[in-house]
Amino acid sequence: MPTEFRKEKTVLIIDDSPINIEHLAQVLKSEYNIKVANSGASGIEVARKQRPDLILLDIVMPNIDGYEVCRRLKAGDGTRKIPIIFISTKTDVEDETRGLELGAVDYITKPFRTPIVKARVRTQIQLKHNSDLLEKLALIDALTNLPNRRRFEQILKREWSRCRRSQAPISIMLLDIDHFKQFNDHYGHPAGDRCLKQVAQALPLPLKRPADSIFRYGGEEFIAVLPETEYSVALKLAEKMRLQVANLAIPHAQSSDTHPYISISIGVTATTPSSRSNPKMLVQLADTMLYEAKNSGRNCVRGEEFSNQTDSQPSPGSV
Repeated sequence: MPTEFRKEKTVLIIDDSPINIEHLAQVLKSEYNIKVANSGASGIEVARKQRPDLILLDIVMPNIDGYEVCRRLKAGDGTRKIPIIFISTKTDVEDETRGLELGAVDYITKPFRTPIVKARVRTQIQLKHNSDLLEKLALIDALTNLPNRRRFEQILKREWSRCRRSQAPISIMLLDIDHFKQFNDHYGHPAGDRCLKQVAQALPLPLKRPADSIFRYGGEEFIAVLPETEYSVALKLAEKMRLQVANLAIPHAQSSDTHPYISISIGVTATTPSSRSNPKMLVQLADTMLYEAKNSGRNCVRGEEFSNQTDSQPSPGSV
């Protein structure tokens, strides 16, 4: 990993000794972005806010020792994946074992040697980078480079909870490329893949807010999550998406006499999350609206606002 790249990585040093902090910072600052905390409590706070790539953690500290800091960080959703290296004067095997059992990735005893610290930090930073990259790739659809269905489920769950807390609306769009099987049969699968890529590049263009996301849902289906978005706004965005794809003017000889180009149908719904509803119900209604768009001649948008007073349940097999 080049030094320029490592400089983008952040190392948090948690130690109650200013001398130790200064020494470690001097050793590492030429290669990494350094953050420091002089107590266990402040270290936990910095880790939660900054999400460093690695933590160097002293064990012997007042009030909250390093073991407890490690335990709390490993219990938190946002911090459990941050690698921790203990640096301590404790040299007993039992102490090292305890640290590793709590989830630390390494244990360095004081007084430490600079080359050893640099080498072990570099190794763990590289491992963390590789792990993050693999995790990111697991959430991306390889063909379209859009987030995949697994990522959709994560984002929907997160945004649903956030909108429920703030009592803000959330909208869903379910999109399907019309007559795509006939397109593949007529033009071949390589052309079908190129078509999917073009559509995937066009769909996000009307979405301007960072929180708005679109995903490849499977096959020729895509799905969008629009937190804090009213139903009427979602309908307008869906129509812009439909036009965006129509403007690609991808020939589709097997589509229809009236619209011989690739088109999409879109089902739209929205609700304000409550105890009477759940994300599955919202996706189910979007799917129903997509089916209605298909039955209305395709290349159109159909929607319905989800009422929290409904007693309807998602049908078996719905997401």
